[in-house]
Order: sequence, then C-alpha cells, then structure tokens
Amino acid sequence: MKILALDLGTSSVRGLVLDGDVRPLPRALARRGMVVTVDDDGAGTLDARHYLDCLMECLDELGGQGWLDGVELVAVSAQWHSVVPLGVDGEPLGPVLTWLDTRPEPVTATTGPADPDAFHQRTGTWWHRCYWSVRLPWLRAQSGARVARFSGLAEYVLAHLLTDAPMSVSQASGTGLLDLRTLDWDAEACALAEIRGADLPELAPRDWQGRLRAGHARRWPGLATARWTPPIGDGAASNVGSGCVDPTRAAVTVGTSAAVRLLQRMPAHTDLTVLPHRLWRYRVDHDHVVTGAAYSSGGNLFAWAEQALRLPAGEALAEALASLPPDGVRPANIRFGGDRPPGHERAGLGELRGLGFGTTAVEMLAGLMRGVCEQVVDDLAVLESTVGRPVEVVLGGGAMAASPWWREAFAAVLAPRQVRYGRHPEIGATGAALVATGRITDAVAVADIGRTDDQASATTA
Repeated sequence: MKILALDLGTSSVRGLVLDGDVRPLPRALARRGMVVTVDDDGAGTLDARHYLDCLMECLDELGGQGWLDGVELVAVSAQWHSVVPLGVDGEPLGPVLTWLDTRPEPVTATTGPADPDAFHQRTGTWWHRCYWSVRLPWLRAQSGARVARFSGLAEYVLAHLLTDAPMSVSQASGTGLLDLRTLDWDAEACALAEIRGADLPELAPRDWQGRLRAGHARRWPGLATARWTPPIGDGAASNVGSGCVDPTRAAVTVGTSAAVRLLQRMPAHTDLTVLPHRLWRYRVDHDHVVTGAAYSSGGNLFAWAEQALRLPAGEALAEALASLPPDGVRPANIRFGGDRPPGHERAGLGELRGLGFGTTAVEMLAGLMRGVCEQVVDDLAVLESTVGRPVEVVLGGGAMAASPWWREAFAAVLAPRQVRYGRHPEIGATGAALVATGRITDAVAVADIGRTDDQASATTA
C-alpha cells in the first residue's frame, strides 16, 4: 500500500508518499514555503487561496513524477487554531488567522464562561484570543461583508478538493468550541462565540472517509480512488510521529513554534482525567487525547536571528555553536511573539540581555535557543504530575533535526530526565499516517529514537 501524507503547516505545505510500513519513499516529497504576514500590532495571517494553490502545486509535482500512482490512502496533519471567515460563495472574506495572531479581543461586555474551571475541563481550553470563542466575534466586527460561516484552513482547502470536508474531532478540539467528552459543539462556548450551529463546519463521524471531486480525480488520476482520512491536529500528529504515544514519554517538538505534550487513551463518552489549569487538552481522534503546553517561540527565533544577526552559515555556524557550553550563554526573553494560552501578553516582548561589545552574533543566537529550552521545564513538571512520575522526553521537529547543539542544550536543561531524539524527519505527516492506518502502537519503531548527540542529521538549524 502507498500512503500520501500531507502536512498543512504554518511555514510550509508538504506532501510525501509513504510505503505500507509508513516509511517515506526516497525523493517522493514536494514542498512549498509559506509566508506568514506579521506586524507589530500582532497580526499573523496566511492567504487561503495562495495556500490552496501551493497544495495543488505539490500534488501536481508528485503526480507528474508518478509518485501518486497506486496511492490508496491520504492522511493529513494540519495546523490547529486557524480560522478564516467565508462569504456565501464559500470564498474567504479576509486572510486566515493563524495561532500567531494576537490581535483578537472580546468585542462585547461579556466576562467569559460562567465557571471558567468547568469550561476548561469540558473544552480543554480557555476563553482566549487563540480560540474561536474570542476570534469569531472579533472577525465579524472586523469584516466589511456579511460572514456566512467560518472554517479552519484545513477545511477550506479540503473543501475545494473533496466532495465533502467535515471538520475532524481533532481539528474541532483546537477551536476551543468542542466538548472533549461528548464530541459535540459546547453550548456555552458557542454562545461566547456568538454563533449558531450553521456557522460552523459539520463534524466528521468516526468512520468518515473523503473522495476527490471528479475534476481533481482527472487531474491526479493516481488519487482517483484513494480514501482521505480526517485531518489530525499538527501537535497530536507530531506526538505520534515522535513515538510518544503513552504516559511514559513526552514529546518536545520545535518547529516554527515549540510545545511539550503527552498522549493518553481517553475514549469519547467516558470521564476525562482532571486537567491542570495551565495545560490545554485536545483530541487526537475519538479514542485519544493530547495534553500539554505550547509556545510562540521556537524555530522562528532562529529564522529571525538568521536575518537580523549576520550569522555564519552552514558548517561554520555549527562549529561556532559547538564551542559554547549549553549553560553558559547570554540570557534572553524569547517572547517575541507574545504568549500562547493561557498567557495574555501580546507580541513584542523579546529581549536579549547581558550584551557587551565582545558579544558575538552566535552567542546571542545561543541565548535565544537556550531560552526555548527553558520555557518547557515548568510545564513538563506539571505534565508529569498528571501521571505521578517523571517521564522520558523525545525531541522532534525540524529545528531539532537540524541542530545537535540545540538538542544537547535541551538535554542539559531537562536533566536528570532521559532526553532522546526522534530522528524521523517528517514527524507530523508520519504521525497522521499512523493514526489513519490505526497503527499508533507502531509509532515507537517508526520514530527511530536515538541519542541527542546523534550527528546523522544536518548540522545547522
């Protein structure tokens, strides 16, 4: 069996083809970089139509090279929290708000949920600008036209490709409007969002499978009979792809942003364990949840430093970092992009401190990278309290694959825990494929977990 795995991320859209053992086929990868529009007011947006065009270009590239021939299953990993207002024609009335956008604020006098703790336990989220309970009223107020309904970015692009594209329970949990136990829209969350059921996407049933529209089936004949499975939230997919699929092992993922997460089995319609106040909880699928914390700062800090600090390139940067001890770098406040929930600080709080005339660009970069490591520690301890014991940590994501120094810095900060490294380069897409094929328990073998000082990966971040 061949599997097409799509990764609908923030900084890129990718498509890769896997074999029946969920192993990537050599060279069967197409990628298009995305440009997130950001500004000092806290905007963080994407162009939905351009995003769709880039996804279709990836499929054209894979199809033109013959990689789509014989694909039987399509799995999707997609960014959580995005939302785009649509008009009556189903087309965007404005840009897509990504998780990076810190502008939405409550537009009415409402003070939020009647019982914030009960709301948090039901939805796994807070009344916060990251979630649709605050975003939808704000978008209505900002829109110059009548909003017919709202969609996540994944649902928007898939609706153009498939005969129907309901929202998966995993993606719905990222909106903050889903009751995690009943798997239905939460009445209080919907009231806060000032919406009716028709304003929201239809929820996909457990056995939903999608099919290409006829025109697209002719464009990509290799996918004409392929079954499409419900999209998995990118954080949940990354946990599975990292081999972190039980309470003994937490994933720390650094891509554009960063997160620490623990996956557990909690079937729908059963009681969920108590959720600590500072952590969120989302659905992986109908049977599993992922609990954790996420941060606005990750690989995006490296991207900023690369542009702003005139860093050495390639091997020269790796050698310069290798000369610095992970615990001897300049302190930094890494909240360049503000707080992810439950924090409320806006973007623009980043700082580099303790600088002198002798401070080098590489030392400043190392301070930022160390700061990304340190932000995880307290939340990891809270996660461990939910299972009553220390856990092993597996590092994953593009930034971890690229930088041995960063992996070693994480190992130093998270000691005495055992910290290891998932060498698989495409954890999101692979994780989505494992969920789609019902093979979550095989994730540890697929992840190829090794030592943090493994030099087999690229040597620059």
